[in-house]
Amino acid sequence: MLLVGIPGSEFRHAAELARSAGAEVTMADTPADALECLREGEHDLVMIDVLTDVVGFMKSLRAERFTIPVLACGIDASAERAVAAIRAGARDYVPLPPQRELIAAAIASVVERKAPGRIGEHSALARALALAVAVAPSSAPVLVTGEKGSGKESMARAVHEASGRADPMIVVECAGVGADVLESELFGHEAGAFPGAIARRIGRLEKAGHGTLLLREVAALSPTLQARLLDVLQKQRFTRVGGTEPIAFHARMLASTSFDLEACVTSGSFRADLLVRLGLVRIEVPTLRARGDDVIELAQHFATRLAETDAIAPKPFTEEALSLLRRYGWPGNIRELEESVHRAVLLARGPRIEAGDIIHADGTPLIELEANEPDRFHIESLIGRTVEEVERELILQTLERCQGNRTSASHILGISVRTMRNKLRTFIEAGITVSPAL
Repeated sequence: MLLVGIPGSEFRHAAELARSAGAEVTMADTPADALECLREGEHDLVMIDVLTDVVGFMKSLRAERFTIPVLACGIDASAERAVAAIRAGARDYVPLPPQRELIAAAIASVVERKAPGRIGEHSALARALALAVAVAPSSAPVLVTGEKGSGKESMARAVHEASGRADPMIVVECAGVGADVLESELFGHEAGAFPGAIARRIGRLEKAGHGTLLLREVAALSPTLQARLLDVLQKQRFTRVGGTEPIAFHARMLASTSFDLEACVTSGSFRADLLVRLGLVRIEVPTLRARGDDVIELAQHFATRLAETDAIAPKPFTEEALSLLRRYGWPGNIRELEESVHRAVLLARGPRIEAGDIIHADGTPLIELEANEPDRFHIESLIGRTVEEVERELILQTLERCQGNRTSASHILGISVRTMRNKLRTFIEAGITVSPAL
C-alpha cells in the first residue's frame, strides 16, 4: 500500500491503521515520488491526498500503463475535490482522520480476500493439495483450473508456500486489461518506449525475482502476449518493452483459469504449445458442491471471522441453516458462500443465524431459491434451446468473466471486437438486459 501526500500526523495515523489491517505501507511525499515508487516496487493500492494533483497523477498512471487502484482521501476536503478525484479515476474517497473500519474496508474493496481453500477434509480437496505440495519444490509451471470462485488463487498460494521460495508470489490479472497495458505490467518498459513512457518501469516478471508469478485467467491473454510468455518459458529470459538487453527470469510461473483451455486451443484463441508448457502439471480445484460437509466448516469459519471484523458478537447457525448450507449447490463456490455468510452475519437479529437470514446477492433468501430452482447450479441442457440463445449466453458470460473487457472476451470467443459490438447492440435492440459494465 502506497500513501501519497497525506500530511503530518494524519499520514502516520493512516499508515498505522493500514498496517494494523494487514497492509505493508510505503509513504511518498509527492505524486512524483509515488510514481518513482511504483516504477521500482510492488504495490497493490494507492491512497492519495486530494490536495495534491490527483488528476495529473491519474493521467501519469494511464500514460505509463499502471493499473493499480487509487483511493483519494483528505481532511475536510471540499465535495468538488472529492468528485474531481473520482472522475479522474480514483476508486473511492476516504475522509481523514481515518477510522480503522474505513481503512480495512478500503483495503478489502480493492485487494481480493484470499479464500481459505485449505479449510476442509474432503478427499477431492486433499488430493489437489497433495499434488500441490508434491510439485512445489520444483520449478515446473503449474496450471490451476476450476470454476469461478472455487479457490484457484488459494491453491496457487499453497504451491508457493510449500515451495520455500524466499521472494513473494506476485499475482497478475490477465482479464479485463488491454494488451498493451498488460504487456507493460508484465515485462516493464524503457523510457521512451511509447508516448507517456517518461521513465523505466520494472515489470512483474522482474519484480517476482526468485518467487512465484501467478497469471490469473490466462485464457484472456492476447496472441502477442501468449507468444512472448512462451518465449519466456522456453528461454528463461525476456526484454522490457522498448528494450534490447535480455533479463533473466528466475521465478516460478503459475497460471489459473476457469475456461476449458483445450476448447480454446480448438477455437484458435489459445496456443497449443503454450498450453503444453503451462500445463506440465495441472491441479483441478474441486467445486464447493463436490466437497461435502466442507461447506459447513467453511461457513462457520467465515461467520466467526466476519463477526470479528465487523465487531459483532459471533452467532452460531441453527441446524436448519446448516442443513440449507449443505444442500444448496453454490454455483459461485467459496466466494458466493463467503458473501452469503457475510450478509447473514449482518442481518441476523436473533441469537443464532436462521435459514431465513441467508440471503442471495439479489436479495432472495436461499431457502426460496432452493425451493423454486433446485437445479439452478447445474449446467442447463442445450437440448430445446435455440442457437441464438446459446450464443447470447456464451457471449454475456464470457464478457462477465473478462470483467467487461470486450477485447479479451472477443479473443477468447474467436470473434472480432466489431462483431462483439454488433452482437451486444442486437441484444439490446431485442430487449435483452445487458449490464452497463459490458
